[in-house]
Amino acid sequence: METNNNFTTPDDGKMASIISYFTIIGWLIAYFAMHKDHKTELGSYQLRQTLLFAIVSTILGWGLNFILGIVFFAEGFGAMLYVMWLIQLALIIIWIVGFIGAINGEKKPIPFIGERAQTMFPNI
Repeated sequence: METNNNFTTPDDGKMASIISYFTIIGWLIAYFAMHKDHKTELGSYQLRQTLLFAIVSTILGWGLNFILGIVFFAEGFGAMLYVMWLIQLALIIIWIVGFIGAINGEKKPIPFIGERAQTMFPNI
């Protein structure tokens, strides 16, 4: 009796989509290890979204730290913390919405940047 130990299943891009939401390292793993040689429509869609999300989050983090550093000296520590907290909360909510879409295997754009990501990175 022959046993088939091949546990691979057809990849619809869902796993790459999910992994891409876990930092830029996760995005790199999802792209190079899972997507580059086996492109799927869902994987491409989610990878474009998470790439733009990572870029926007990084720019917001650096830029706001600089700007809010100036506000800190002008207005005080409380104003800086309040604004940073609101921005981080918004980014977390956006991330959760996108991550749920990836888990469900949906091509649903994340708020504010999802549609733009599809046109910015057409080669992914």
